[in-house]
Amino acid sequence: MAFRKSETIELKRIVVDDIKKEIIAFANCNGGKLYIGVEDDGTVVGVENPDETALQISNMVRDSIKPDLTMFLHYETLKENGTQIIAVDIQRGTDRPYYIAKKGLRPEGVYVRQGYSSVPATDTMIRRMIKETDGDRFEAMRSLNQALTFEAAKKEFALRGVAFGLQQMQTLKLIDQDGIYSNLALLLSDQCVHTIKIAVFQGTDQSVFKDRREFTGSLMQQMNEAYDFIDFRNQTRATIEKLLRIDVRDYPEVALRESLLNLLVHRDYSFSASALISIYADRMEFVSVGGLLPGIDLEDVLVGLSICRNQNLANVFYRLQLIEVYGTGMRKIMNAYENTEEKPLIETTKNAFKITLPNINFKYEEGSVWDCRSTPPKMLFIKEAGGSSSHKEGSSNPEYQIQRLVQRQGEITRSDVEKLLKVSASTASRILRQMVNHGILAQNGKARNTKYTLLK
Repeated sequence: MAFRKSETIELKRIVVDDIKKEIIAFANCNGGKLYIGVEDDGTVVGVENPDETALQISNMVRDSIKPDLTMFLHYETLKENGTQIIAVDIQRGTDRPYYIAKKGLRPEGVYVRQGYSSVPATDTMIRRMIKETDGDRFEAMRSLNQALTFEAAKKEFALRGVAFGLQQMQTLKLIDQDGIYSNLALLLSDQCVHTIKIAVFQGTDQSVFKDRREFTGSLMQQMNEAYDFIDFRNQTRATIEKLLRIDVRDYPEVALRESLLNLLVHRDYSFSASALISIYADRMEFVSVGGLLPGIDLEDVLVGLSICRNQNLANVFYRLQLIEVYGTGMRKIMNAYENTEEKPLIETTKNAFKITLPNINFKYEEGSVWDCRSTPPKMLFIKEAGGSSSHKEGSSNPEYQIQRLVQRQGEITRSDVEKLLKVSASTASRILRQMVNHGILAQNGKARNTKYTLLK
């Protein structure tokens, strides 16, 4: 029999470490045969102990190549020119790409057959093999990075009383039976490459930045840090109704929580773009990469239909009691605004999903409410342009001036306020309306006969 190298035939005189590359290349491509005991020029030199040589190759494959490739190799001893050689038949594997365990799913660890040689695969080749083998679901594919750590995830699991060992990681599909990490593991790992960007703007447009942050690391870490950031900026407005103090936050906490979790769980992680949260004076926007799944309309989502893009990731969040399984997130967001004039807005495009939460207290942004019945005058609420809360005291405050005027005259009209503050009729009406709504003034009469007195 004449031996000659080709795309499907490789010749080796003895067993050397490079044999792993040849076996991996054949398994990643169209299969091939490896002959041990034959020189590169086809000269047969044989092997002294065929059984020992076959066992040596088998151990090398089992210990050094991932995923498990042993089932795709067949060994045979052949007699040529009065001596024995080993023929290793390597089939095309079903779990491609195969790679050298110590090198990982990188070009230096993954090989393909190119002509008569075995060469490193490109990143594009590796991704294509993963997609062909694992399917289109990003979270189920094998991670290109296998050097993962899980400090943040372990902390979150421990905090919620959930075990996070090897068995749990396999059950949750972070790792397979060969110890290979999935992209789901990458998302939960400290090496996660996806991020959340948050920007805070002054006013209602993007003209002026007030603050910006990018959150990195495990999704668990991003979740906690991003929530702390937006919760810190979720201010509280206090009002007094007779003897009752009422605190109202700019955004219902449940709406913030569900919007952030939706951003994390339903995002399309096959895109490298960051998820975005934008905070304005009048609203907060959550923009998640990836639109609705094919066949699902926005109306379906709003009535509670839930088809999750990342089923395994959703299962992890469910195990941690962060979400429920029946797609109640959108309903919770809407219910949080049930008794308010402002309502959340849900928008979707082909590649994005956007939730806009209105600031419940934004309508009180202009002006401040003072109670001059206390000594000294006490501020009940004030919110400046740009959304920051502050305290101001002094006779220059318009509401304070109005209350002092009412104390002197007993009652006032809108015209009195226009003259006092030197403002337009509409501005005077707005300030008076705010003071009535906050229980500072009482409105008596209608139209031109309207009088305002201090509420006792």
